[in-house]
Amino acid sequence: MSSIARLSLSRSLSFSFRLNLQARMLILLGGFALLLTLTMGTVSLNFIAQTLETQMGQQALDVARAVARLPQIQEGLEEKDSRKIQPLVEEVRSAIGARFIVVGDENGVRFAHPLPDRIGKKMVGGDNARALELGEEYVSKAVGSLGPSVRGKVPVFSTDQGGSRKVIGIISVGYMLNQVDQVVGHYQAGIWWFSAATVLVSLFLAKLISDYFKRAIFGFEPEEIARLFQERNATLQSVREGIIAINPQGDITTFNEAALNIFGLDPRESMLGRNIRDFQANSDLLQVIQTGKPILDKEDIVGGQRVLVNRIPLFQNASGYGPEKVIGAVSSFRLKDELDRMTDQLNRMQIYADTLRSQAHEYSNKLHTIAGLIQIGATDQAIELIGQETRDHQTLLHFLLTAVPDPVLSGCILGKYNRARELGLILEVDPESQMQDLPDDLPRELLVTILANLLDNAMDASLVAGNAKHIRLSMTDLGNDLIFEVEDEGEGVDPEQTDILFSKGVSSKLGENHGYGLYLVAQALKRLQGEIALEPLEPKGTRAVVYVPKQVVKPEA
Repeated sequence: MSSIARLSLSRSLSFSFRLNLQARMLILLGGFALLLTLTMGTVSLNFIAQTLETQMGQQALDVARAVARLPQIQEGLEEKDSRKIQPLVEEVRSAIGARFIVVGDENGVRFAHPLPDRIGKKMVGGDNARALELGEEYVSKAVGSLGPSVRGKVPVFSTDQGGSRKVIGIISVGYMLNQVDQVVGHYQAGIWWFSAATVLVSLFLAKLISDYFKRAIFGFEPEEIARLFQERNATLQSVREGIIAINPQGDITTFNEAALNIFGLDPRESMLGRNIRDFQANSDLLQVIQTGKPILDKEDIVGGQRVLVNRIPLFQNASGYGPEKVIGAVSSFRLKDELDRMTDQLNRMQIYADTLRSQAHEYSNKLHTIAGLIQIGATDQAIELIGQETRDHQTLLHFLLTAVPDPVLSGCILGKYNRARELGLILEVDPESQMQDLPDDLPRELLVTILANLLDNAMDASLVAGNAKHIRLSMTDLGNDLIFEVEDEGEGVDPEQTDILFSKGVSSKLGENHGYGLYLVAQALKRLQGEIALEPLEPKGTRAVVYVPKQVVKPEA
């Protein structure tokens, strides 16, 4: 099952019984909007109710003050005559819209009331003491004969006689509390409609916001993102390549343990939040952010070690409209020595395979020839051919055992000898050659890369020339350098092109799949701190001379 299929199955199983991000945002924002509007509505309604009660109480108190100062009221109470009080009070009540205006004497007996049959009876509510006994003006709430109401209470004083004043009655002006409820109910309906509209708008905004976030996080759910984050961290730590990511300011946002090792840092140290310039003053990662173009397969020095680096920009376009924006860059790097070792091992395997194939092909041809000679009765010629073949190989093997005791290097020469014979060419090894003083720390695979590619180039040049047959190899380990000379009888090289022949993909031969041999030779010599020179031969041909120092100077960090 592919990784995409597994991820899809995992998502369907993990979230089949859960609400997705959009549903959760709709519920959360909708519920929050509903709770907020209901809370604000309740507070507003309470404030309106209290304000209305306060205003009605103040209005009732103002009316009660005005009525208490009317001379007719004072006279009517002094004379205990309700006929002077009732008509005037009802006229005032009708004019101001109060629910009731009650006038009582010092004992709380009514002298005016909206219901005439209650005149002469005691006032109810139990809130007259402050006015009758203390002579205070105030607002109260009580349940009277007409129901719960807010009232303004004002005492009525007798006419001044010698400067003394006496409470002779009380004025009670009231508004029913159900009037407040009616006004609050009117506002309450509006608040309910406002709450409903707010919830709908919140749901709409939640839909837009959730859609935006879903696009921004590529349709994943929060739990999936958390799991992918853990997988990403585990993946980063499991790879052998060093990985570093930076933001547009150059601050490191991601790194793995391999990066710490390559930079030579303590595994317990953190690079997070530090600027890439602290580790590489001229890092190409900043250039990648500026240009938005990747830099691939570039050799560099990191922590004093040769590495092969890939650097790519990170783009973001969450809205889906307009150009993408560079939000960072990622660099992955691996020690060049490891890659070179892998390449050299593959080259050696290729050389061994070519050697075996060449030997098998050559011996097959020889066996067929010997079989044919025997069948036609030419046994002497068959014996001579067998002897010649044995002598040639025995001579070369004996020479290699003494002059080139290193099995890797001698195996390479033997393989190329057989390859040349298969191609109809002759590889001549200078009998004065010797390569015995090879340093133990000198990578044999690099020598094989150099020698094998030079011999292959010489064979190719000889085949192109047509009538060229001989390729010559000379080696010496005298002095401080290992020296290899390879000569061919090809068409030679243009002296003006000598410098560029070691570039990748550049070749003097026509056709595809050329231009890598001398490039690999140059890379191997660079690691060995060696040199190569191409010299023309007369009347035609090319001599390649390689110098490899026996002692390689370690580069400084």
